[in-house]
Amino acid sequence: LLVRGIGPTLAAFGVTGTVPDPRLQIFDSQQRAILANDDWGNADFVGELTTATGYVGAFALASGSRDAATLSLVDPGAYTIQVSGTAATPTGEALVEVYEVP
Repeated sequence: LLVRGIGPTLAAFGVTGTVPDPRLQIFDSQQRAILANDDWGNADFVGELTTATGYVGAFALASGSRDAATLSLVDPGAYTIQVSGTAATPTGEALVEVYEVP
């Protein structure tokens, strides 16, 4: 799965009041955090994130943007995705995207 927590990039689509620095967390059905990302460009697998983004037809994230994204193989089941802001800017508009990457 490609999972993204979009905040700052939404401004390019006319959305105001976005979360300036979203943090993405994925929890399993036991409420355990299994994945997290803050600032997609700092991930160890940026090339794979970029390739997956293009493959599923999602809009690109600018280099250096503070949007969050991760790639993961997860077992079938129930998961919760949470996007939150930082302590300095905890609220605002955000978009959660989930794409199956074959």
